[in-house]
Amino acid sequence: MQYRTFGRLAWKPSALGFGAMRLPTIDNDPARIDEPEAARMVRYAIDHGVNYVDTAYPYHRETSEVFLGRALQDGYRERIKLATKMPCWLIKEPGDFDRYLNEQLERLQTEMVDFYLLHGLNAERWPAMRDLDVLRWAEGAIADGRIGHLGFSFHDDYKAFQEIVDAADLWTFCQIQYNYMDVDYQAGRKGLEYAAHKGLAVIAMEPIRGGRLSDQIPPAVQKLWDSMPVARTPADIALQWVWNHAEISLLLSGMSTMEHVVQNIESAERSGPGTLTEEELELIAQVREAYKALSPIPCTDCKYCLPCPNGVNIPRVFEIYNELMMYGNDQRAQMVYNTFLDAEERADNCIECGECLEQCPQQIEIPDWLAKIHELLCQEEQPSGA
Repeated sequence: MQYRTFGRLAWKPSALGFGAMRLPTIDNDPARIDEPEAARMVRYAIDHGVNYVDTAYPYHRETSEVFLGRALQDGYRERIKLATKMPCWLIKEPGDFDRYLNEQLERLQTEMVDFYLLHGLNAERWPAMRDLDVLRWAEGAIADGRIGHLGFSFHDDYKAFQEIVDAADLWTFCQIQYNYMDVDYQAGRKGLEYAAHKGLAVIAMEPIRGGRLSDQIPPAVQKLWDSMPVARTPADIALQWVWNHAEISLLLSGMSTMEHVVQNIESAERSGPGTLTEEELELIAQVREAYKALSPIPCTDCKYCLPCPNGVNIPRVFEIYNELMMYGNDQRAQMVYNTFLDAEERADNCIECGECLEQCPQQIEIPDWLAKIHELLCQEEQPSGA
Protein backbone atom coordinates (compact mmCIF):
# COMPACT_ATOMS: atom_id res chain seq x y z
CA MET A 1 0.00 0.00 0.00
CA GLN A 2 1.15 3.52 -0.79
CA TYR A 3 0.80 6.21 1.88
CA ARG A 4 0.40 9.94 1.37
CA THR A 5 0.33 13.17 3.37
CA PHE A 6 -2.70 14.49 5.24
CA GLY A 7 -2.52 18.26 5.36
CA ARG A 8 -0.72 19.51 8.44
CA LEU A 9 -0.93 16.20 10.31
CA ALA A 10 2.06 13.90 10.75
CA TRP A 11 -0.17 10.87 10.17
CA LYS A 12 0.12 9.14 6.77
CA PRO A 13 -3.13 7.92 5.18
CA SER A 14 -3.36 5.00 2.80
CA ALA A 15 -3.91 6.13 -0.78
CA LEU A 16 -7.17 4.15 -0.76
CA GLY A 17 -9.87 4.77 1.81
CA PHE A 18 -12.78 2.39 2.33
CA GLY A 19 -16.13 4.11 1.83
CA ALA A 20 -18.97 2.27 3.58
CA MET A 21 -21.77 3.65 1.39
CA ARG A 22 -22.09 0.92 -1.27
CA LEU A 23 -21.65 -2.26 0.75
CA PRO A 24 -23.04 -5.59 -0.52
CA THR A 25 -26.71 -6.02 0.34
CA ILE A 26 -29.33 -8.75 0.55
CA ASP A 27 -32.04 -8.70 -2.14
CA ASN A 28 -30.83 -5.25 -3.28
CA ASP A 29 -32.29 -3.74 -0.12
CA PRO A 30 -29.90 -0.95 0.97
CA ALA A 31 -31.01 -1.35 4.59
CA ARG A 32 -30.01 -5.05 4.64
CA ILE A 33 -26.22 -5.17 4.51
CA ASP A 34 -24.73 -8.59 3.80
CA GLU A 35 -22.73 -8.34 7.00
CA PRO A 36 -20.55 -11.47 6.73
CA GLU A 37 -19.36 -10.52 3.24
CA ALA A 38 -19.08 -6.81 4.01
CA ALA A 39 -17.05 -7.51 7.15
CA ARG A 40 -14.78 -9.81 5.17
CA MET A 41 -14.19 -7.00 2.66
CA VAL A 42 -13.49 -4.35 5.30
CA ARG A 43 -11.09 -6.57 7.21
CA TYR A 44 -9.32 -7.68 4.01
CA ALA A 45 -8.76 -4.03 3.12
CA ILE A 46 -7.34 -3.25 6.56
CA ASP A 47 -5.15 -6.37 6.49
CA HIS A 48 -3.73 -5.08 3.18
CA GLY A 49 -2.87 -1.61 4.42
CA VAL A 50 -6.03 0.51 4.22
CA ASN A 51 -6.06 2.72 7.32
CA TYR A 52 -9.01 5.09 6.68
CA VAL A 53 -12.65 3.95 6.85
CA ASP A 54 -15.48 6.39 6.10
CA THR A 55 -19.19 6.22 6.82
CA ALA A 56 -22.06 8.59 7.61
CA TYR A 57 -25.27 8.74 9.61
CA PRO A 58 -27.66 8.05 6.68
CA TYR A 59 -25.65 5.45 4.73
CA HIS A 60 -27.51 2.22 4.05
CA ARG A 61 -30.60 3.78 5.61
CA GLU A 62 -28.81 4.37 8.89
CA THR A 63 -27.32 0.86 9.19
CA SER A 64 -23.76 1.49 7.95
CA GLU A 65 -22.47 2.89 11.24
CA VAL A 66 -24.04 0.03 13.19
CA PHE A 67 -22.46 -2.50 10.84
CA LEU A 68 -19.02 -0.92 11.17
CA GLY A 69 -19.34 -0.95 14.94
CA ARG A 70 -19.46 -4.72 14.70
CA ALA A 71 -17.04 -5.19 11.79
CA LEU A 72 -14.27 -3.22 13.50
CA GLN A 73 -14.20 -5.41 16.59
CA ASP A 74 -11.32 -7.86 17.30
CA GLY A 75 -8.73 -5.10 17.20
CA TYR A 76 -9.58 -3.67 13.75
CA ARG A 77 -10.83 -0.36 15.17
CA GLU A 78 -7.39 0.36 16.63
CA ARG A 79 -5.71 -0.19 13.25
CA ILE A 80 -7.54 2.54 11.33
CA LYS A 81 -8.72 6.12 11.47
CA LEU A 82 -12.51 6.20 11.50
CA ALA A 83 -14.54 8.95 9.87
CA THR A 84 -18.24 9.67 10.02
CA LYS A 85 -20.46 12.67 9.31
CA MET A 86 -22.96 14.81 11.16
CA PRO A 87 -26.39 14.81 9.44
CA CYS A 88 -26.57 18.59 9.16
CA TRP A 89 -30.04 18.58 7.58
CA LEU A 90 -31.43 17.06 10.79
CA ILE A 91 -29.91 19.70 13.08
CA LYS A 92 -32.62 22.08 14.27
CA GLU A 93 -31.17 23.39 17.55
CA PRO A 94 -27.75 23.43 19.27
CA GLY A 95 -28.63 20.46 21.48
CA ASP A 96 -28.89 18.28 18.38
CA PHE A 97 -25.11 18.39 17.89
CA ASP A 98 -24.43 16.33 20.99
CA ARG A 99 -27.47 14.15 20.49
CA TYR A 100 -26.44 12.94 17.05
CA LEU A 101 -22.71 12.61 17.79
CA ASN A 102 -23.40 10.56 20.92
CA GLU A 103 -25.78 8.35 18.97
CA GLN A 104 -23.13 7.82 16.30
CA LEU A 105 -20.49 6.91 18.88
CA GLU A 106 -22.87 4.34 20.32
CA ARG A 107 -23.63 2.91 16.88
CA LEU A 108 -19.92 2.68 16.05
CA GLN A 109 -19.07 1.20 19.46
CA THR A 110 -16.26 3.68 19.94
CA GLU A 111 -15.48 6.48 22.38
CA MET A 112 -14.22 8.85 19.68
CA VAL A 113 -14.29 9.50 15.96
CA ASP A 114 -10.89 10.33 14.52
CA PHE A 115 -12.27 12.48 11.70
CA TYR A 116 -15.72 14.08 11.92
CA LEU A 117 -17.30 15.86 8.95
CA LEU A 118 -20.18 18.26 8.60
CA HIS A 119 -22.05 16.37 5.91
CA GLY A 120 -22.86 17.90 2.53
CA LEU A 121 -22.20 21.57 3.20
CA ASN A 122 -23.40 24.04 0.60
CA ALA A 123 -24.37 27.71 0.37
CA GLU A 124 -27.60 27.13 2.31
CA ARG A 125 -26.58 24.46 4.83
CA TRP A 126 -23.35 26.12 6.00
CA PRO A 127 -24.94 29.39 7.24
CA ALA A 128 -27.50 27.36 9.18
CA MET A 129 -24.75 25.37 10.90
CA ARG A 130 -22.64 28.47 11.48
CA ASP A 131 -25.51 30.37 13.06
CA LEU A 132 -26.11 27.48 15.46
CA ASP A 133 -22.47 27.93 16.54
CA VAL A 134 -21.30 24.54 15.29
CA LEU A 135 -17.64 25.56 15.41
CA ARG A 136 -17.73 26.40 19.11
CA TRP A 137 -19.54 23.13 19.75
CA ALA A 138 -16.91 21.23 17.74
CA GLU A 139 -14.10 22.82 19.74
CA GLY A 140 -15.73 21.42 22.86
CA ALA A 141 -16.17 17.97 21.33
CA ILE A 142 -12.49 17.95 20.35
CA ALA A 143 -11.51 19.10 23.85
CA ASP A 144 -13.52 16.34 25.54
CA GLY A 145 -12.06 13.69 23.23
CA ARG A 146 -15.13 12.64 21.24
CA ILE A 147 -13.75 14.09 17.98
CA GLY A 148 -10.17 13.99 16.78
CA HIS A 149 -10.35 16.44 13.87
CA LEU A 150 -13.11 18.45 12.17
CA GLY A 151 -13.74 18.68 8.44
CA PHE A 152 -16.61 18.88 5.96
CA SER A 153 -17.89 17.25 2.81
CA PHE A 154 -19.08 19.55 0.07
CA HIS A 155 -21.59 19.80 -2.79
CA ASP A 156 -21.92 23.26 -4.32
CA ASP A 157 -19.93 25.70 -6.44
CA TYR A 158 -16.41 27.06 -5.93
CA LYS A 159 -17.57 30.35 -4.43
CA ALA A 160 -19.42 28.55 -1.63
CA PHE A 161 -16.45 26.23 -1.14
CA GLN A 162 -13.99 29.07 -0.71
CA GLU A 163 -16.29 30.79 1.76
CA ILE A 164 -16.51 27.66 3.91
CA VAL A 165 -12.75 26.98 3.79
CA ASP A 166 -12.06 30.57 4.88
CA ALA A 167 -14.67 30.50 7.65
CA ALA A 168 -12.62 28.64 10.26
CA ASP A 169 -9.12 27.74 11.32
CA LEU A 170 -10.61 24.64 12.92
CA TRP A 171 -10.88 22.71 9.64
CA THR A 172 -8.28 19.96 9.26
CA PHE A 173 -9.63 18.46 6.05
CA CYS A 174 -12.37 18.55 3.44
CA GLN A 175 -13.98 16.04 1.11
CA ILE A 176 -14.90 16.93 -2.47
CA GLN A 177 -16.18 15.16 -5.57
CA TYR A 178 -13.22 14.83 -7.91
CA ASN A 179 -12.52 12.74 -10.99
CA TYR A 180 -11.34 13.31 -14.54
CA MET A 181 -14.81 14.41 -15.64
CA ASP A 182 -15.31 16.85 -12.76
CA VAL A 183 -12.28 19.11 -13.00
CA ASP A 184 -14.58 22.14 -13.27
CA TYR A 185 -17.57 20.76 -11.34
CA GLN A 186 -18.47 21.94 -7.83
CA ALA A 187 -15.19 22.70 -6.00
CA GLY A 188 -13.20 21.16 -8.87
CA ARG A 189 -9.49 21.52 -9.42
CA LYS A 190 -9.61 25.16 -8.35
CA GLY A 191 -11.07 24.16 -5.00
CA LEU A 192 -8.60 21.30 -4.60
CA GLU A 193 -5.67 23.63 -5.08
CA TYR A 194 -7.16 26.31 -2.83
CA ALA A 195 -7.80 23.95 0.08
CA ALA A 196 -4.36 22.38 -0.22
CA HIS A 197 -2.78 25.85 -0.30
CA LYS A 198 -4.60 26.64 2.95
CA GLY A 199 -3.07 23.54 4.55
CA LEU A 200 -6.16 21.32 4.49
CA ALA A 201 -6.02 17.64 3.67
CA VAL A 202 -8.26 16.92 0.68
CA ILE A 203 -10.18 13.66 0.31
CA ALA A 204 -11.60 12.80 -3.11
CA MET A 205 -14.99 11.10 -3.30
CA GLU A 206 -16.67 9.70 -6.42
CA PRO A 207 -13.34 9.01 -8.19
CA ILE A 208 -15.19 6.72 -10.65
CA ARG A 209 -18.41 8.78 -10.50
CA GLY A 210 -20.29 6.03 -8.71
CA GLY A 211 -19.10 3.46 -11.25
CA ARG A 212 -20.29 5.45 -14.26
CA LEU A 213 -16.73 5.80 -15.59
CA SER A 214 -16.23 2.03 -15.59
CA ASP A 215 -19.64 0.68 -16.68
CA GLN A 216 -21.30 0.77 -20.09
CA ILE A 217 -18.33 2.39 -21.82
CA PRO A 218 -19.46 4.11 -25.05
CA PRO A 219 -17.71 2.86 -28.23
CA ALA A 220 -16.02 6.23 -28.86
CA VAL A 221 -14.53 6.15 -25.35
CA GLN A 222 -13.56 2.47 -25.52
CA LYS A 223 -11.65 3.14 -28.73
CA LEU A 224 -9.52 5.67 -26.87
CA TRP A 225 -8.95 3.33 -23.93
CA ASP A 226 -7.82 0.64 -26.36
CA SER A 227 -5.08 2.99 -27.58
CA MET A 228 -3.54 3.42 -24.10
CA PRO A 229 0.21 2.61 -24.19
CA VAL A 230 -0.21 0.40 -21.11
CA ALA A 231 -3.39 -1.65 -20.89
CA ARG A 232 -5.52 -0.54 -17.93
CA THR A 233 -9.14 -0.99 -16.94
CA PRO A 234 -11.33 2.13 -17.03
CA ALA A 235 -11.67 1.94 -13.24
CA ASP A 236 -7.90 1.79 -12.73
CA ILE A 237 -7.38 4.72 -15.09
CA ALA A 238 -9.93 6.82 -13.19
CA LEU A 239 -8.30 6.04 -9.83
CA GLN A 240 -4.78 6.65 -11.10
CA TRP A 241 -5.84 10.02 -12.52
CA VAL A 242 -6.98 11.15 -9.05
CA TRP A 243 -3.89 9.74 -7.33
CA ASN A 244 -1.72 11.54 -9.87
CA HIS A 245 -2.53 14.81 -8.02
CA ALA A 246 -0.09 15.48 -5.20
CA GLU A 247 -2.74 17.61 -3.44
CA ILE A 248 -5.03 14.60 -2.92
CA SER A 249 -4.57 13.04 0.52
CA LEU A 250 -6.56 9.91 -0.27
CA LEU A 251 -9.51 8.83 -2.35
CA LEU A 252 -12.59 7.03 -1.12
CA SER A 253 -14.03 4.10 -2.99
CA GLY A 254 -17.43 2.66 -2.18
CA MET A 255 -16.81 -1.02 -2.86
CA SER A 256 -19.65 -3.51 -3.31
CA THR A 257 -17.78 -6.76 -3.93
CA MET A 258 -14.58 -8.42 -2.78
CA GLU A 259 -13.38 -8.18 -6.38
CA HIS A 260 -13.64 -4.38 -6.15
CA VAL A 261 -11.59 -4.40 -2.95
CA VAL A 262 -8.84 -6.61 -4.38
CA GLN A 263 -8.62 -4.65 -7.64
CA ASN A 264 -8.60 -1.26 -5.91
CA ILE A 265 -5.88 -2.31 -3.50
CA GLU A 266 -3.79 -3.52 -6.43
CA SER A 267 -4.36 -0.16 -8.13
CA ALA A 268 -3.41 1.72 -4.96
CA GLU A 269 -0.14 -0.19 -4.75
CA ARG A 270 0.82 1.22 -8.18
CA SER A 271 -0.31 4.76 -7.40
CA GLY A 272 1.55 7.97 -6.76
CA PRO A 273 1.70 11.64 -7.72
CA GLY A 274 3.12 12.14 -11.18
CA THR A 275 2.98 8.46 -12.18
CA LEU A 276 0.89 8.99 -15.33
CA THR A 277 2.76 9.92 -18.49
CA GLU A 278 1.97 12.96 -20.60
CA GLU A 279 0.66 10.61 -23.28
CA GLU A 280 -1.73 8.97 -20.80
CA LEU A 281 -2.92 12.32 -19.47
CA GLU A 282 -3.60 13.53 -23.00
CA LEU A 283 -5.64 10.40 -23.74
CA ILE A 284 -7.68 10.93 -20.58
CA ALA A 285 -8.33 14.51 -21.69
CA GLN A 286 -9.53 13.13 -25.03
CA VAL A 287 -11.84 10.73 -23.19
CA ARG A 288 -13.30 13.66 -21.26
CA GLU A 289 -14.08 15.43 -24.52
CA ALA A 290 -15.49 12.24 -26.03
CA TYR A 291 -17.92 11.92 -23.14
CA LYS A 292 -18.88 15.58 -23.41
CA ALA A 293 -19.56 15.13 -27.12
CA LEU A 294 -22.30 12.68 -26.18
CA SER A 295 -24.17 15.47 -24.34
CA PRO A 296 -26.91 16.70 -26.68
CA ILE A 297 -27.73 19.89 -24.75
CA PRO A 298 -24.90 22.48 -24.90
CA CYS A 299 -25.67 23.87 -21.45
CA THR A 300 -22.65 25.46 -19.74
CA ASP A 301 -24.40 25.92 -16.36
CA CYS A 302 -24.04 29.70 -16.66
CA LYS A 303 -27.44 30.01 -14.91
CA TYR A 304 -28.49 33.00 -17.01
CA CYS A 305 -31.85 31.21 -17.40
CA LEU A 306 -32.43 31.45 -13.63
CA PRO A 307 -34.47 32.20 -11.73
CA CYS A 308 -37.22 30.57 -13.74
CA PRO A 309 -40.49 32.36 -12.83
CA ASN A 310 -42.08 28.93 -12.34
CA GLY A 311 -39.23 27.45 -10.30
CA VAL A 312 -37.77 25.00 -12.82
CA ASN A 313 -34.11 24.19 -12.07
CA ILE A 314 -33.20 24.27 -15.74
CA PRO A 315 -29.43 23.63 -15.50
CA ARG A 316 -29.92 20.69 -13.10
CA VAL A 317 -32.59 19.10 -15.31
CA PHE A 318 -30.25 19.42 -18.30
CA GLU A 319 -27.34 18.00 -16.29
CA ILE A 320 -29.33 14.88 -15.36
CA TYR A 321 -30.30 14.32 -18.99
CA ASN A 322 -26.81 14.92 -20.36
CA GLU A 323 -25.34 12.49 -17.83
CA LEU A 324 -27.85 9.88 -18.94
CA MET A 325 -26.71 10.35 -22.53
CA MET A 326 -23.04 10.14 -21.52
CA TYR A 327 -23.08 7.26 -19.07
CA GLY A 328 -26.31 5.37 -19.69
CA ASN A 329 -28.41 3.95 -16.82
CA ASP A 330 -32.02 5.08 -17.23
CA GLN A 331 -32.92 3.89 -13.74
CA ARG A 332 -30.35 6.10 -12.07
CA ALA A 333 -31.39 9.15 -14.08
CA GLN A 334 -35.04 8.58 -13.19
CA MET A 335 -34.15 8.12 -9.52
CA VAL A 336 -32.15 11.37 -9.42
CA TYR A 337 -34.83 13.31 -11.29
CA ASN A 338 -37.71 12.05 -9.15
CA THR A 339 -35.97 11.84 -5.79
CA PHE A 340 -33.33 14.55 -5.61
CA LEU A 341 -35.17 17.27 -7.49
CA ASP A 342 -38.02 18.93 -5.62
CA ALA A 343 -41.35 18.64 -7.44
CA GLU A 344 -41.29 22.42 -7.95
CA GLU A 345 -37.94 22.19 -9.77
CA ARG A 346 -38.93 19.57 -12.34
CA ALA A 347 -39.44 20.23 -16.00
CA ASP A 348 -43.24 19.87 -16.04
CA ASN A 349 -43.54 23.23 -14.26
CA CYS A 350 -42.46 24.98 -17.45
CA ILE A 351 -45.33 26.98 -18.98
CA GLU A 352 -43.29 28.01 -22.05
CA CYS A 353 -43.28 31.68 -21.08
CA GLY A 354 -40.06 32.15 -23.07
CA GLU A 355 -38.12 34.25 -20.55
CA CYS A 356 -35.28 31.71 -20.49
CA LEU A 357 -34.97 31.78 -24.29
CA GLU A 358 -34.13 35.47 -24.19
CA GLN A 359 -31.39 34.91 -21.59
CA CYS A 360 -29.68 31.73 -22.89
CA PRO A 361 -26.34 32.57 -24.59
CA GLN A 362 -26.25 29.08 -26.13
CA GLN A 363 -29.63 29.61 -27.82
CA ILE A 364 -30.94 26.32 -26.44
CA GLU A 365 -34.59 25.55 -27.18
CA ILE A 366 -35.21 25.21 -23.46
CA PRO A 367 -39.00 24.58 -23.31
CA ASP A 368 -38.79 21.88 -26.00
CA TRP A 369 -35.98 20.10 -24.18
CA LEU A 370 -37.76 20.34 -20.83
CA ALA A 371 -40.88 18.70 -22.22
CA LYS A 372 -38.83 15.89 -23.77
CA ILE A 373 -36.83 15.28 -20.59
CA HIS A 374 -39.86 15.19 -18.31
CA GLU A 375 -41.61 12.70 -20.58
CA LEU A 376 -38.53 10.46 -20.46
CA LEU A 377 -37.67 10.68 -16.77
CA CYS A 378 -40.92 11.30 -14.90
CA GLN A 379 -42.16 8.36 -12.85
CA GLU A 380 -45.82 9.01 -12.20
CA GLU A 381 -47.12 7.80 -8.85
CA GLN A 382 -49.43 4.85 -9.25
CA PRO A 383 -52.96 5.36 -7.87
CA SER A 384 -53.69 3.46 -4.69
CA GLY A 385 -54.85 -0.07 -5.37
CA ALA A 386 -53.10 -0.17 -8.74
